[in-house]
Amino acid sequence: MKMMMKELLLFLSCVACVSADSLHVDLSITGCSDSDGEEMYSLDGEEIWFADFVNKKGVYPVPSFMESFRYEEGIYQGAEANQQICKDNLKKDRAAMKEIPLENDPPSSPMIYTRDRVELGEKNTLICHVTGFYPAPVQVHWTKNGENVTEAASLNVPYPNKDSSFTQMSRLDFTPQLGDMYSCTVTHPALNQPLTRIWDVEVQQPGIGPAVFCGLGLTIGLLGVAAGTFFLIKGNECS
Repeated sequence: MKMMMKELLLFLSCVACVSADSLHVDLSITGCSDSDGEEMYSLDGEEIWFADFVNKKGVYPVPSFMESFRYEEGIYQGAEANQQICKDNLKKDRAAMKEIPLENDPPSSPMIYTRDRVELGEKNTLICHVTGFYPAPVQVHWTKNGENVTEAASLNVPYPNKDSSFTQMSRLDFTPQLGDMYSCTVTHPALNQPLTRIWDVEVQQPGIGPAVFCGLGLTIGLLGVAAGTFFLIKGNECS
């Protein structure tokens, strides 16, 4: 466990800019370890850019209506330069701080939900949401009908919460077919055993309730019209 904790130790640099006039928060985070690194920017609690050091590119995990937003060219190269500075600072801090025990907070049970409404045969994305853990990161494993499909999934960089814990989300693209079952399993040094959440393909069918009430309302309306016509004719005959 101690060896795992040492590998997960991050040197984290956080810069927040707050505008008092418009009440927006712009957050920048740089983190590194011996084997991993993080560079992330967020606005008002939403992650808008992070550096993917494995594929050597910047990623914009934002909704489609924000796709026009882009940083200046060279932002990824700047992130790589920040990693060298971070690792140099990490070595100095380790030498000064020696072995300081870390407090562990386990993640809450993961949540699984789909990006879009489920329609059989239509491409969609499963999202596994994990939060409340410290330190970062977590490991997320996916299965489909018992088979490991983790390699097809993506995992964003840890995002800090206001209570100093972290949040991460893993995404798995899939095409829903009736009867398929997916699972998201989360591991973290603070957990005695992994946390697993299961999601199976269910397509909500339209209920008979609306049709019954609609038909009943139409019938009552027609009866009302017929009754009104009858009494109108009788009234004319009497006059």
